[in-house]
Amino acid sequence: MADKSRIIFTGGSGLLGSEFRKIRPDIDYPWWEDFNVTNLGQMRDYVKSHGCGMIVHAGAFTSPPAIDKDPLEAIEVNIIGTSNVVKLCMEFDLRLVYICTDYVFKGDKGGYKEDDPVYPVNKYAWSKLGGECAVRLYDKSLIIRTTFGPNVFPYEKAFVDQWTSRESVSVIAGMISKLIDKDIDIAGTVHVGGRRKSVYEFAVSLDQSKEIGELSINDVSFRVPVDTSLDCGRYRELTGQ
Repeated sequence: MADKSRIIFTGGSGLLGSEFRKIRPDIDYPWWEDFNVTNLGQMRDYVKSHGCGMIVHAGAFTSPPAIDKDPLEAIEVNIIGTSNVVKLCMEFDLRLVYICTDYVFKGDKGGYKEDDPVYPVNKYAWSKLGGECAVRLYDKSLIIRTTFGPNVFPYEKAFVDQWTSRESVSVIAGMISKLIDKDIDIAGTVHVGGRRKSVYEFAVSLDQSKEIGELSINDVSFRVPVDTSLDCGRYRELTGQ
C-alpha cells in the first residue's frame, strides 16, 4: 500500500460526510461507484492502489420509514456492507471508526452509557446494531454512537415528547474529527452528543426566528424511541472538553 497515512471516509455524500468535507479536506472521500461497501473485491483493489491506514465508515441506509418498507437494502448496506468493511480492515491491518446511532437503545430511560444494554425499537436501529456487532469483533476499532441533524431544521414540526442528545451536523462533525485525530490511542465505544433535550428544543435552537410546530411520536407511522439521550462523559475525558 502506497500511503498508510490516508484516511478513507465512506458515505462522503451523506449529511455527515458533506460536513466532513468542509473541515477535513485531508481525508479521501471515494464515490460509491469506486468504493462500494457491498463489493469487498472492489474495496480491496481501491486500498491496494491508493493506500490507507484508517477507514471511517459512515456510509449507511438511514431512513427508518424507508427501511420498514425495504429492510433488505438495510441488510445489504448496514449489516453485510459493514461486515465487508471489517473484513477489509482485518486483511490490511487498518484502524476502523464506525459511525453508529443512539437508536440502538430502547429509549426507556435516557442518559445511556457506553456499556448499557442495547435494544433497538425499529428496523433501522437493528440494522445499525448488526453492523456494530461485526465491528466489535475487530480489536482495532472505535464505535461512535451519536445523533445529529441538518444545520437548518428541515421540517415544519418537531417531536415534543422525544428526548435526545442531538446536535447540528457541523457540531458533531467537529467533535468526531477530534476523536479521529486521537484514534491511535482509542478503541471500544464512545458516545458523542450534547445535553439532553427534546427534538423540539433542538429544532428551535437551530433558528430562533423559524416557527416550528409541535408533533408527538404517537402521530407518526414508524416507531421511534422515547429517550435516547447519551452520557458523553467518556468523550469529554478523551478530548479534555
